[in-house]
Amino acid sequence: MVKNIIGAKPEPGASEVRFMTVDEESAGQRLDNFLFRQLKGVPKTHVYRIIRSGEVRINKGRVQADTRIATGDVLRLPPVRVAARSEEGATPPAPAREFPLLHEDDALIAIDKPAGVAVHGGSGVSFGVIEQLRTARPQAKFLELVHRLDRETSGILLVAKKRSALTALQDQFRERETGKTYLALVEGVWPANKKVLDTPLAKYLLPDGERRVRVVAKDHPDAMQAVTLVRVLAAVTLPGDATPMSLLAVTIKTGRTHQIRVHLASAGHPIAGDDKYGAFERNRALQKCGLKRMFLHAWRLQFNHPATGERTALQADLPPELATLMPPSATAALAIPLSTSSP
Repeated sequence: MVKNIIGAKPEPGASEVRFMTVDEESAGQRLDNFLFRQLKGVPKTHVYRIIRSGEVRINKGRVQADTRIATGDVLRLPPVRVAARSEEGATPPAPAREFPLLHEDDALIAIDKPAGVAVHGGSGVSFGVIEQLRTARPQAKFLELVHRLDRETSGILLVAKKRSALTALQDQFRERETGKTYLALVEGVWPANKKVLDTPLAKYLLPDGERRVRVVAKDHPDAMQAVTLVRVLAAVTLPGDATPMSLLAVTIKTGRTHQIRVHLASAGHPIAGDDKYGAFERNRALQKCGLKRMFLHAWRLQFNHPATGERTALQADLPPELATLMPPSATAALAIPLSTSSP
């Protein structure tokens, strides 16, 4: 039996194929985040499973968890039984946590995300930044992630406090009107004349189901355009290590999954401490030098403020665990004045 629902939530115990039409209030959200709210009581792992299997469709087409839904989209949901939660068996809420603030006003919050913290729950992670913020701010009527950072990446993360701010900011990210610059410490001496990386990328899965990304040819069926700009800031050697390394300012013009990590690694200069695209033995040696995490930090972000239209520039300084490893030459290079001009 097929049941049409517009703007309604499936009832507990639902066992029918259901169709939902996206309204303006829900437009712009990631598919997985939308389904978490619609399918309360369904484990997030199951939500991801039905997306990957193709049982969830938008306008009859297969989709991915990070697909953005739009007004008028028709979602097909497979039969899903929503377990009624008893108090004893209820999933505990995410612990309340505030994060270091870089900026806050009526429209948005900019936080300095620590490394090792996921931005949201799912795929084996019970909760992330957004769930912890919501618990810490129960009075907040609306808190949504504007964009994402990898769990291992530190730095600037935007959270919208209004639906209008969310859609305006996400439009800027989508239309490449933001300036996103990261700091990355990479292996080897980066060629000063190698300033643009524009090889296409494609996602794939390892045998255990873990997601990876690789460089592919332009005619690959899953190829996604990706543009990364690189500028050398300083030559670096870590304490107790003679291997030459390079501190880079990396500006991305597209926001593909693992884009910086894959582009730099494919150029022969993996990010120090990267456990997915780096070298295991080298990472072990770097840990002995004091580098306990991947050296990738969302350093600077520019955008037009969603309420005023004013160009806004934010900076998150290197966290102590990375800053303490930098020689004076690198520290001096990071003192470049922050402005609202194009990166």
